[in-house]
Amino acid sequence: MEFIESCGEMAALVKEAIGELAGTPASGDYMGMGADGTPTKRIDRVAEDAIIEYLKREALCERMISEERGIVPIGGAEGTIFVDPVDGTHNAIKGIPFYAISIGLVKSGETMAGYVEDLASGDRFSAVKGEGAYLNGSPVRISRTSLLEESTMSVYGRKFNPATVLRLGQKIRRWRLLGASALELCYVSCGRLDGFIDVRGTLRVTDAIAGILICEEAGGTVSDHKGRPLRFPEEVTVGKCLVATNGSIHGKVIQYLQE
Repeated sequence: MEFIESCGEMAALVKEAIGELAGTPASGDYMGMGADGTPTKRIDRVAEDAIIEYLKREALCERMISEERGIVPIGGAEGTIFVDPVDGTHNAIKGIPFYAISIGLVKSGETMAGYVEDLASGDRFSAVKGEGAYLNGSPVRISRTSLLEESTMSVYGRKFNPATVLRLGQKIRRWRLLGASALELCYVSCGRLDGFIDVRGTLRVTDAIAGILICEEAGGTVSDHKGRPLRFPEEVTVGKCLVATNGSIHGKVIQYLQE
């Protein structure tokens, strides 16, 4: 799909724009408050500027929605593009090689395509609705792990308080906290993780929309923390809880979260 190719071009522009900035103190300079109500750092602004310039030049969508600037009119083709220019900003600032660009295309209220690229390793995850999920151009599927006791999960507790996910944490084999939600969803899609659980209530549509499609197209299950369908508003100030798994262990995860 041409959209996925365009996403690759945007990722390349972002990597070029932030290449010498990532991992430096200047990358964390405060640039004001973003539309999502959190501070915008220099690395976020530089990355977002590169994307907006590309979208307007290529007229790729009617509008863009991002955490930093909110709704940005583009005036191009049908659809809304949701962008997190640097998912895992803190990792990027600190030089921790786990941060990504996340891009999702929505038409008539339905997510049609998603793209997430690890800006440190270059891994490219993508999906077009109904056509499966891909990593670097090759099809991927979720893991076959069927027992919590054998699972590896990324788990975020409320305000990083382990007590909010303690019962689940005592059941799973390995607990990780990696710091870039879009990538963690994609890690579930290719079996690197068996699940990604975020009960902080701060996950925004721009963080998750692309990764959710990729995870589901790979056979994964995504819901809120009570097992209900997850619906995000087109409002970056609204945060949600999310549970994404390989499906086999989803019911047990929800059970332990509720207990």
